[in-house]
Amino acid sequence: MEQAIQVEHVIKQFKEAEVLKDITVSFEKGKIHGLIGRNGSGKTVLMKCICGFMKPTSGSITVGGKQVGKDVDIPQNLGAIIEAPGFLPGYSGFKNLKLLADIRRKAGTAEITAAMKRVGLDPKSKKHVSKYSLGMRQRLGIAQAIMENPDILILDEPMNGLDNHGVDDIRALLVELKKEGKTIIITSHSAEDIAVLCDTVHEMDAGVLQAVR
Repeated sequence: MEQAIQVEHVIKQFKEAEVLKDITVSFEKGKIHGLIGRNGSGKTVLMKCICGFMKPTSGSITVGGKQVGKDVDIPQNLGAIIEAPGFLPGYSGFKNLKLLADIRRKAGTAEITAAMKRVGLDPKSKKHVSKYSLGMRQRLGIAQAIMENPDILILDEPMNGLDNHGVDDIRALLVELKKEGKTIIITSHSAEDIAVLCDTVHEMDAGVLQAVR
């Protein structure tokens, strides 16, 4: 069993509040892992720490064999959508992804086009993101997360704002990505998403993480 992500004794404090309480967990490669818990339970903070967006107060996080904050600041092989994706409203979806892709130069026109098609968006559409529905923005966020073909995906509420058809589309996409060998961590308020998709489930409650299955 090869582990894609290893979290060891991670504590995160904001002043007096301990938001993550001595978290130790590992996520096996090539599986879909579910994180459940109420808002404010610490799920998003844990995901931000794994992505390198936030530094733990103590403990270590290893992604793809490299320690975050020591060997790398931000894991290179990771795509994420955490909280509502921020896009430039006056540009098309394709243009937004192109601007983001140009920063790391790991995805070109072909990769962006393929990613948008996979999530059910038209890469040729000139429609500005300001005219997108919440569901379309969510699809664009997922396209951004997958366009560089990362090994690991961290998706915070990926079904947010999607209608039933959209939920079916994205569930099917996540299963496809798993078959391609990706490691995926998702949070969801939907018990059905978690039941249908996830190989393992952990619940976060007041900063304490427990395995559910």
